[in-house]
Amino acid sequence: MEALENLTPKAIVAELDTYIIGQKKAKRAVAIALRNRTRRLRLPEDVRDEIAPKNILMIGPTGVGKTEIARRLAKLCGAPFLKVEATKYTEVGYVGRDVESMIRDLMAVGYAMVKSEMQGALQGEAEKRTEEILLDLLLPGLNRKKPASPAVARSEEMLPALSSPTGDDGGKENDTREKFRKMLRDGSLEDRMVEVTVQKSGMPSFELFAGSANLEDLEMSVQNITNMITGGKNKRKQVPVGEARKILMAEQLDRLVDHEKITEEARKRVEQMGIVFIDEIDKVASKGERGSNQDVSREGVQRDILPIVEGSTVNTKYGVVDTAHILFIAAGAFNVSRPSDLIPELQGRFPLRVELESLNAEDFKRILLEPKNALTRQYTALLGTENVSIEFDDDAINMMSELAAEVNSRMENIGARRLHTIMETLLEEISFNADEHAGETIKITTGYVRERLGDIVKDQDLSRYIL
Repeated sequence: MEALENLTPKAIVAELDTYIIGQKKAKRAVAIALRNRTRRLRLPEDVRDEIAPKNILMIGPTGVGKTEIARRLAKLCGAPFLKVEATKYTEVGYVGRDVESMIRDLMAVGYAMVKSEMQGALQGEAEKRTEEILLDLLLPGLNRKKPASPAVARSEEMLPALSSPTGDDGGKENDTREKFRKMLRDGSLEDRMVEVTVQKSGMPSFELFAGSANLEDLEMSVQNITNMITGGKNKRKQVPVGEARKILMAEQLDRLVDHEKITEEARKRVEQMGIVFIDEIDKVASKGERGSNQDVSREGVQRDILPIVEGSTVNTKYGVVDTAHILFIAAGAFNVSRPSDLIPELQGRFPLRVELESLNAEDFKRILLEPKNALTRQYTALLGTENVSIEFDDDAINMMSELAAEVNSRMENIGARRLHTIMETLLEEISFNADEHAGETIKITTGYVRERLGDIVKDQDLSRYIL
């Protein structure tokens, strides 16, 4: 939350610029929408409740940055964020996921986020408790009046004779414990085997399909019944101290946190700051004349999404969640259907429309060079692990960019994803024989690009198949 408070629209755009080339309009729209979330929370409560989020519809061909903007946004903002595919949902009554599950998933994200934050604040206390439990495990029967954990120690025969405490001398017992504490902190006991008790999960997780009410409650009930039948069985497991520490830390952190407080804070964040990115929204738009079974199903999904976007309550295992102030960002290529093919009510719930631009050769060049995760840097780093250095000439970069633009114009326009295909084809030989070129520096020149890709691009049928 604090991270989002300090992010101005300019800072958000600047951060997105380090990974995504161009698309200024989309970045600005997302940045303003994010900032308005924090602005709204600063208002008096009576005014705050009247301000509805301005949902965004991103329109543009595949590979131009719609999903990447969402992905980077998720890392950037400290708010609960969920990306979903519209095509995974079905109308109520059909077999598949119901649209309310996106809010249940968002709430699960929010719960995990808040839990992680609260556990971070309790890390020190959990480490102290874990150390004491490990000492109890390593020194069974010594200074162990009451077990601090379900973990169970192995027999004393596994321990070296560092000392021989008799139990009558408290000083000797303390000395022995302190010696082990020092060894534990020095890491010299990491491979020592101890026996801990691990709680087994009652049943594998599964998904219930649409067609029944209160799916979340039903799933929880089935889980509880199964746990009752199995008795919540625990498993005794022999593990090294290093692994036991992780198990015990997780157990102690779970005990220390207030789960009711986590649930309350998570629900508040989801309702006030939650963001849902619905990708492939164009795939549930009806094309042209409506009437086919497929189009009816698509309209059904839109009708089911509508109340959630408008504002409704959804039952989750963490309580009831109000969706009225959750921000929804939808995206689609709309190369077959159009935004106007969505039902009018849903169109009205996405008042901000942003069209993302197709990428040209200059954009491809920048994509190859400028972002932190640029493809040229990725391949240089990958081959560097085999002690092979590759250097890209500026002219070679220009040629690859022009080839990507040309192939996209002649065939299906898949945007920046075309660069992945070109780079993989270009460096296939080097990648395959990297072990034979250890210690070498290989320059990627226009001649090399022409040799590897020239014939493919000229042959229309071959380029359609390979590129």
